[in-house]
Order: sequence, then C-alpha cells, then structure tokens
Amino acid sequence: MSALARASGVGKTYSSGPSSVTVLDDVSLEIHASQLTLLMGPSGSGKTTLISVMAGLMRPTRGEVELCGASISRMTESAVTKVRRENLGFVFQQYHLFPALTALENVSQVLKLKGKSSRDARARATEVLTRVGLGSRLDHRPAALSGGEKQRVAVARALCDHPAVVIGDEVTAALDSQSARSVVELLRGHVGPGRAVLLVTHDHRLEPLADRIVTMEDGRIVDDRLTSLALGARAIDRGAA
Repeated sequence: MSALARASGVGKTYSSGPSSVTVLDDVSLEIHASQLTLLMGPSGSGKTTLISVMAGLMRPTRGEVELCGASISRMTESAVTKVRRENLGFVFQQYHLFPALTALENVSQVLKLKGKSSRDARARATEVLTRVGLGSRLDHRPAALSGGEKQRVAVARALCDHPAVVIGDEVTAALDSQSARSVVELLRGHVGPGRAVLLVTHDHRLEPLADRIVTMEDGRIVDDRLTSLALGARAIDRGAA
C-alpha cells in the first residue's frame, strides 16, 4: 500500500548553546489512503512536532519526509509551499482564522490562493460551509462565532479543495462532546480512496471514529494498531471478494 505521507527515520533536535533537546528520535510513520489515524500520547511526546514535520511546516534535523510522492525534506521553502498547497489541508488547534474576514471569506480566500476565480471560490466556500452546518453563518466574522463554529470554519477551509491529506492538531480540545464528535465526523467523511486524515489528539472519545491509533512517548512511536472499525471493514472487503 503506497503512502500519501511518510516520515522515515525522522529526528528533530533543538540546540541552545552547549545543550540540546531531542524531540523526535528516529520516527518512521506512513499515512495511507482510506484511513483516519489518531496520533496520541502524553503532552511533550513529540506529536505536534511530528505532524509539523510531515506537513512541511518544520524541517527535520535528520531523516526523510515525503508528501504525496514528493520528497520535501530538502526542498526550498517555495517548493515545499507548492506541494503543501496542492496536497494538504491543515486544521490548527487555535483555528488561525483571519479576524477581519467573514466565514465565507476565510474559506474562499484559500481557494483564491490556489488559483480559483472569485466566483468559483465563493460558490465552493458556500457549498462546504453549508455542508458543515454553517450555511446561516456565512457573513459572520470569527468574533461572532462560537468555538465549535470557528472550528467548523477551520475544517471547511481544510477540506474545501479536496486535499489528499488533512492533518489536524487537537481539533477538539476546546469543544464539548457533541461538537467534538460532529467536527471529527466531518473529517471522517473526507476519508476515502486517495484521501487520508491524521489527527493529533488526547481525546479518547474519538477512538470509535478512527481506523488506526498511533501512540507516541518520549519522541518515539511505541504502538501502532488498527481499530475494530478498520478490521471490520477489512473483513467485509474479504467477504465481498
């Protein structure tokens, strides 16, 4: 099975004068199509650093990173940005919405940056925001939206151009149970042939929605398992065959 995103022997070390701290220690991880993967583990285990490296937002100290077949570890920043723009959607924990723009503008702006016309960008943004339950909130700015609504805008922005890989960092951290499940179900719906989702989370409520759970401790992967959801789907596929 070919990987949509791959980290191979990745290390990340921060140095300050004579001292250094290793955050990632020889980590290898592949993200495959048709899977929603949860990346779990205690605070400080390296989860956010790993997804930042895999998304091309941070350079590894050593090792190789591939995104949709492109080796991005040693690319120029502009080349990495192009690969990321064409293949990746990222959902930040703190939303990272533009405060002066409406929900519609926050999503359509991303599509314009990807070459869509203003008309097509607004039409697609309206469609995806309506799909995430914000059809009546298109003209509201972030200050007028609840935490769950802002996260839905962030999810819509990540999904709007059908990226191959969506990565999220603690997307449910500030949400109640109902909002958290609703947001992850939206991401779950994106998973399919040629598309995958990787979420960093401490939220064990999300495990029933995952195909795979990867656990980190002290900068290393210590467990990597398929869930009953994924195993059940495999059994159905084998039976159909």
